[in-house]
Amino acid sequence: MSKLLLLSNSTMPGTSFFTWPRPYVREFLGKSVKEVVFIPFAAVTLSFDVYEETVSRAFEAMGYRVRSIHKAGNKKDLVSSAEAIVTGGGNTFALLKRMYDEDLLDVVRSGVSAGTPYIGWSAGANLACPTLKTTNDMPVVMPVSFESLNLVPFQINPHYHEMKFQNQGGETRKERIEEYLLLNPGGKVVGLPEGTLIRREGNNLRVEGEGVAKLYESGKSVVDLRPSTDISFLL
Repeated sequence: MSKLLLLSNSTMPGTSFFTWPRPYVREFLGKSVKEVVFIPFAAVTLSFDVYEETVSRAFEAMGYRVRSIHKAGNKKDLVSSAEAIVTGGGNTFALLKRMYDEDLLDVVRSGVSAGTPYIGWSAGANLACPTLKTTNDMPVVMPVSFESLNLVPFQINPHYHEMKFQNQGGETRKERIEEYLLLNPGGKVVGLPEGTLIRREGNNLRVEGEGVAKLYESGKSVVDLRPSTDISFLL
């Protein structure tokens, strides 16, 4: 039974790192999980060691030890034996390239399919999608493929908003998602605003958190997805 917690973001302005998601993570992981395996590969300007330390402080405050995969001699074995897998945000292209470089996609996918809980925020949420095509990031590196974990059969656009800044001449998030749908007929995209997440427990899928997510589908009107909305039909 797949268990996923896919968050738009880790931190709200004016709060310390990973404050708002903590109650959702505690409920999701429960007391049976003692240790999580952390994948810091989305970090670019931040070192993996510093990222690990930051995440460790937040998760240890919730009662979970953290082991970062970048320090493991046998990364596949660490993932295979993980009680839970946590993938942090950063640059999605860097994350996916490093996952391909370490040949980790299949072992993560197999673990999650077998019931290992998966938590990802921002780039880590994008990684759970079929592809990274709806990320907001610049392609600072080129992965072998845009194909990702495919843990859910739809795309996510994290950090979603509908703002158009003064004197902005470029496309809005809405317009970018519409471009994706035009070039990928039959696609589905969930725009996740800050403070919002998607939780999967087997065949049950819900939107949680604060704010209103948006469902985009080819040829259909945009649908508001408010907290507690059941979106299991997307599976």
